[in-house]
Amino acid sequence: MERTVLELGMFETLFIAVLAIYLGEFLRAKIYLLKKYCLPASVVGGTIVAIISLIFYYANIFEFNFDYKTVNTLFYCLFFAASGAAASMSLLKQGGKLVIIFAVLAALLSALQNAVALGVGGVFGINPLISMMTGSIPMTGGHGNAASFAPIAVEAGATEALEVAISAATFGLIAGSILGGPFGNFMIKRFHFENPALDGKDDEKSSSEAKVMVDKNNVIQAVLLMCVACGIGQIMFLLLKHIGWDLPIHVCCMFGGIVIRIVYDYRKNDYENLYEAIDAVGEFSLALFVSMSIISMKLWQLSGLGMSLIALLVAQIVLIVLFCYFITFRLLGKNYDAAVMAVGHMGFGLGAVPVSMTTMQTVCKKYRYSKLAFFVVPVIGGFISNITNAMIITKFLDFAKSLV
Repeated sequence: MERTVLELGMFETLFIAVLAIYLGEFLRAKIYLLKKYCLPASVVGGTIVAIISLIFYYANIFEFNFDYKTVNTLFYCLFFAASGAAASMSLLKQGGKLVIIFAVLAALLSALQNAVALGVGGVFGINPLISMMTGSIPMTGGHGNAASFAPIAVEAGATEALEVAISAATFGLIAGSILGGPFGNFMIKRFHFENPALDGKDDEKSSSEAKVMVDKNNVIQAVLLMCVACGIGQIMFLLLKHIGWDLPIHVCCMFGGIVIRIVYDYRKNDYENLYEAIDAVGEFSLALFVSMSIISMKLWQLSGLGMSLIALLVAQIVLIVLFCYFITFRLLGKNYDAAVMAVGHMGFGLGAVPVSMTTMQTVCKKYRYSKLAFFVVPVIGGFISNITNAMIITKFLDFAKSLV
């Protein structure tokens, strides 16, 4: 029986994404383990919808095709603009050193991901170009890099490279979404960071303690300002592109948010309620982006992975868990902020920056907010890592071609 492709437009996709969030919140309220191990509502509900989609696919009933890319870009950029607006001048100064350290660590992890891919692939006798499709191309790079670099391997004779890369990226997105929260919960419990006094963060905002009143005017102002920040980002994007710099649009929007924050900090008035409203806009945008990203996953793409490729992907999970625990966490300060940033590193090291942000957000909701982590991780995962990873991938691909 021929399978029917069910086209779902932008508003139907939004509708299902919101229902997935509500479903995730309901299950988190009913199932203690989901909340205990910091699994985000958007991930819980979105994964269930993706599984339902998988069932319909294999039952030859429907194949869902979601129209989500345009609206997802909007929410992604709004979220990054809100992240930029959270960066005060004191935070920019404090995070400078950590940005450099984290950038080096992100590049090191990318190189190790490719080395592990080639090493484990060699043990199983897999074509090195296929092995590379389970390294930093789909992991740190996500679906975007998978679609960009896999054709190079295809041209070199690895005909299945694109399918493997897309499947690996989907696997990484799921793994990062599921593992990030429990990993953060484990570290915070392991090193007793539950008490803010232990890492000198008594003044940090806690989602359970902060009771800032946000009125309608602040919410409206926050939405308008984030639209302005995205406009600034678009102008910056076009100007940089004109001179040959291809900076991602969401990173430009983040800089737009930073510009907004600098202007408001310069005015030296009390804007805490406004900043809280901007955080709410960012949280709303992130939840929708992640939910839409997950419900639109085509889980059946994973079914073609053989045992040897599954072993390669499991090796990547082992690598990043060990790396984030023993290296990222310790070199970033071995404190609460470092633990949250290690969660973020796991997120974009396996999946994508939104996975980082939503898993960090869920951990912070249980414990307390980390302004430093929400500034440093997007800068590295959303911008610097894209550049260093592309350079590292190019070198390893050249090496893999020489082994074929």
